[in-house]
Amino acid sequence: MMPLSDEGRGPVHTDRSPIPGELFVAGDLQRSAGDRSPFLAADIGGTHARIGLVVQQAATGLPDIAAYQTYRCADYTSLADILGSFCRDHAVHPDTLVLACAGFVERGVVVNENLAWPVVLDHLKLEAGFATVDVLNDFEAFAHAMGQFAEQDAITIVDGVADPRGPIAVVGPGTGLGAALWLPGRPARVLHAEAGQMELAARPGIEQAIRAELGPVDGYVSYEHVLSGPGLRRLYRAVATVRGAPALLDDPGDITAMALAGTDAVAVETVDYFCRWLGAFCGDVAVAFSASGGVCLAGGFLARLTRVLRAGPFTERFTDKGVMRSFLNSTPVYVVEHGQLGVLGAAHWKLAQ
Repeated sequence: MMPLSDEGRGPVHTDRSPIPGELFVAGDLQRSAGDRSPFLAADIGGTHARIGLVVQQAATGLPDIAAYQTYRCADYTSLADILGSFCRDHAVHPDTLVLACAGFVERGVVVNENLAWPVVLDHLKLEAGFATVDVLNDFEAFAHAMGQFAEQDAITIVDGVADPRGPIAVVGPGTGLGAALWLPGRPARVLHAEAGQMELAARPGIEQAIRAELGPVDGYVSYEHVLSGPGLRRLYRAVATVRGAPALLDDPGDITAMALAGTDAVAVETVDYFCRWLGAFCGDVAVAFSASGGVCLAGGFLARLTRVLRAGPFTERFTDKGVMRSFLNSTPVYVVEHGQLGVLGAAHWKLAQ
């Protein structure tokens, strides 16, 4: 069961699916927005920047993405460079930007070691020419998009019956490990969480041997250190060391592909332990926040692993929480392709302010 929108009308889609690279027509903008001014919403991660031109639907007040484009962060010198490119390509330049970004803001600077370049808000305003820049965490934004997609857009990993009045935990490994909590109500609320910084829990045996290769035996290793794109690479090397095998792969995409093809034994075992630890993490988050509405796993990275996630190790560790097993047995887990939802959630948050 998918979550309801804030307005209680069930899953919501935007009326128009934008085409990357599409030029936006000013007349269409006026008809869509009425007297509302358009603005930019951006979802910035360590690898990709997703930019959308947003207008507010006159009839419903909901955001509509009129133009959308994805950029590789490494191909640009700054966020201002990406935003300038988008504005030139689409012949627009709104005064307002809402930025969904991994990390948090401290003294006007986005703090996140995974970003391709520094994001200093005053510099961004000056360089990109925005009068207003609002910032929220990327997974906080994603959580604000709960209810903005339909049931067919989700792939069920763990069967269950969601409580329509229950919180939904939103989790996603990408360049880092994001987490947020969606709380239903009128209006719904979202809590940002740094759950990815919780300490990795390794069980006796091979898991502890792998854990010893991931960091100091008596030191701290976070879940994010493993459950992320860079973490998958670290895990692959650790498994190779424990097994006394050569680590032939370096790119997380190659590790995933070889594991799915069954052509690299270390990659297969790496993905297996990745799924086990992801299941354990999701179970911990669901228990900690009483997420009876379910757990939503976000991102294209996981969309490629749905067959493996459904095969057993994930569910086994997700539900194996002692007295909380009965609660988790009824808690659904599903994967949703990240796509435009970070941009849509940021826009939804902005219009709710």
